Amino acid sequence: MSKEEDNVSQYHEPVEKLDEKTMNISRALNSLKEEIEAVDWYNQRVVSSNDPELREIMAHNRDEEIEHACMLIEWLRRNMDKWDDELRTYLFTEGPISHLEEKVSEIMNDSSSLNIGDLK
Repeated sequence: MSKEEDNVSQYHEPVEKLDEKTMNISRALNSLKEEIEAVDWYNQRVVSSNDPELREIMAHNRDEEIEHACMLIEWLRRNMDKWDDELRTYLFTEGPISHLEEKVSEIMNDSSSLNIGDLK
């Protein structure tokens, strides 16, 4: 398989139907998957190694991969619809994560029920 054919195989739709923004988003998402996978691998190695110096090196590498993943998430937040809203809903919050969406919906419903009326 040629390099060009391999690049095309990463897309689920015909590449000629995809614009550059969509392909960039796909690149970012694939890179994010790779970074997260690397975090997992390094973390497992840190936990299982009995050599303190090697553990420190691998922990450093894991943390670098976390940095890369965060950079990609920020790029996605800026460039792909919905990321900004979802990150604002779930990140840096308290309480059960699985109930945050309900809480936001309740707040939105309460604020829309102020019923001020027509201000004309």
